[in-house]
Parts: sequence; C-alpha cells; structure tokens
Amino acid sequence: MRIGCPKEIKPQEYRVGLTPESAAELVRAGHSVSIEAGAGLGIGAGDERYVQIGATIAPNAAAVFADAEMIVKVKEPQKQECAMLRPEQTLFTYLHLAPDPEQAEALMQSGATAIAYETVTDAQGRLPLLKPMSEVAGRMSIQVGANFLEKNHGGRGVLLGGVPGVRPADVVILGAGVAGYNAAQIAVGMRARVTVFDKNPTRLEELDREFNGRLETVYSTRAAVEAAVMEADLVIGAVLVPGAAAPRLITRDMLKTMRPGAVLVDISIDQGGCFETSRATTHHDPVFVVDGVIHYCVANMPGAVARTSAFALNNATLPFALELANKGVQRALQENPHLAEGLNVCAGAIAHGAVARDLCKPCVRPAWLA
Repeated sequence: MRIGCPKEIKPQEYRVGLTPESAAELVRAGHSVSIEAGAGLGIGAGDERYVQIGATIAPNAAAVFADAEMIVKVKEPQKQECAMLRPEQTLFTYLHLAPDPEQAEALMQSGATAIAYETVTDAQGRLPLLKPMSEVAGRMSIQVGANFLEKNHGGRGVLLGGVPGVRPADVVILGAGVAGYNAAQIAVGMRARVTVFDKNPTRLEELDREFNGRLETVYSTRAAVEAAVMEADLVIGAVLVPGAAAPRLITRDMLKTMRPGAVLVDISIDQGGCFETSRATTHHDPVFVVDGVIHYCVANMPGAVARTSAFALNNATLPFALELANKGVQRALQENPHLAEGLNVCAGAIAHGAVARDLCKPCVRPAWLA
C-alpha cells in the first residue's frame, strides 16, 4: 500500500503521524511511505532520517495526498486537507466529529473512508488509541493549571501543594478515566487536596484503594459537583462519551459561585468541552476569563510536548496502521471489529452511531461490513 504522512497544519501542532521508527516498520512490511518535507521537525526528526529508513520525501501536502492510498495524520484534517481527499482513499487520524459538523460535511463530500483514532476499541471496550494522549493531557492539565493559578497569570496566587502551615490548593477532577486518573496522579504527587468525581462506583473504589486515602472520591451528581467547584482552586474537566459530544457538567450559574482567579482546564474540549463557557483555544493564546475564572481550553494540549506525544501515539497506532496496510482496509475492518469501531465516515455517510446521533445524521454502515 502507498501510505502518506503530511505535515500537521493545525496551529501550534508539532506532532507527526508517522515517526521514523513507525515509517521503517511499514517499509519493512513492503509498503511505500511518503513523508511531506519537514513533517518530523517538530519531534527532532529531519527528512534525512526518513530517507535513511526507506521513505520518500514529498515536496508538499498536495504531493502526499495525490499519491497515497492511506493518509496517516495526528489531528483532524483542516479544510484544505479535506479538499484533497478522494473516494478511494482512507484517512487514519483523530477526527472528533461530534462537535464539528463542518469537518463532517467536508469528509462526507470527499467520499473518502475516515477512521478515527478516538473510537477504535479493544476487547475490554477501552479506547487504546485515545489512551496515550489522554495520559499526556491528564498529566499536563495539572502543570498548566498550577501555572495559571500563579498571580502573575491572573490566578489566585495559590501554590498547588501549599507549604507547612498553609493549606494546599483544592483540585477537583471531573471524570476518573485515563485523563482524570493521570491528572490525579500528578495532583496527589504535588500534595494538592484532590477530589475525583465519576458515575462509576467500581472505578471510584479502585481509585480509593490505589491512592490509599490520599484523595477523595465522590459519586458525580449535579449537587455534589456544584458544592465542590465553589471551593475549588483548580477544576479539571476529563469526561468522555466515546464518539459523542462531552456533557456540560459546569454551568454558567455554577461559574458565578467560584472564587475569582480559580482555573478551569477542559481536557474534553476536543469533544466540545464539559464546561458551558468553554471554547477552543490555542497554545499561542491558551486562556480566557469568564466571571473572573480562568479557562484553559487548548484543543491539542499534547502538541506542546510533541516528541513525547508523537512517540506515545505511534506506539499505539502502528499495529493498526500495519493491519490496514497489510490486509487492505475492507478486510482489516471486516476481521477486526474493534478497528471497525473506528469507522466514522464511509462513502459519503456517517458510519458511527454516536457521531451520527450528535450530528443529527443517519448512521449508514457499509454493506461489506455487515
């Protein structure tokens, strides 16, 4: 198969869909790999590194899209990239279509097959291609939250872990999945007072045992969340409904009860955000203030630590990319129902139930997948 990897063009996105090591595995399996010039520079991988492992360097994105049967990326295709897709091509990347009808329409019009990293599952129903970036974003959320709590950034002037004789910061984490768990690890490690909310009692029991009383677990109800955010210095939004838009857990009315200079970090922003007042921001301009509360809603948080993120992501995506290339897309999806869960767009239609529901579109699975 001819596989192409363009340079990411989303603002402040430095990751790359194929590291040299991943490209080498695809070449070793008999496939041809075309990398756009400069695509790997954000992770310290120059063009010569790709040439050494047998990939070819394309002068621009148009050349990559024109030749490839499968496009491997990191972030959702931008408008000009959607325009270069063709019906016979497969796109393998993060999509996050539920809150993005414009991108969904562009992909449908292209006729291409689009497989989303974030809805591929495993035998336990987990999301293995979302996990590494959720780990990164969860850990980063505490870093950036601590940063913006500093007075010089408009925050409350609170040190996350406090000092002897001074109370540490109150950190509220909404969601006990991968991102929330990783946020909790860092927050507890920094000696903050941590409360984790979730609707899964079993998961809360697991966290209680693992952290041995070093954090508080609370079953998530509106009343409990409302009471907690009133006292919070830092709130992490880490909720996820696979393929669907994130539920809005903090309303504008709740925001008005929070302390001035408190910080909200919305990891769920790729799926529309879990705070009513959230809107996507960039690394260049990461925060805005509503009712005195700082909002950090960067839609590609892991892009700031591009090298760590790209290698972590490729560790997860490479086996699936190899499966698609070795078997061909249709056979790979037919034989692997977990990979088939990643199918979001096919033959001009939405092919994933949760995505279709949030976009108010019919869900049309291809006949060959039945």
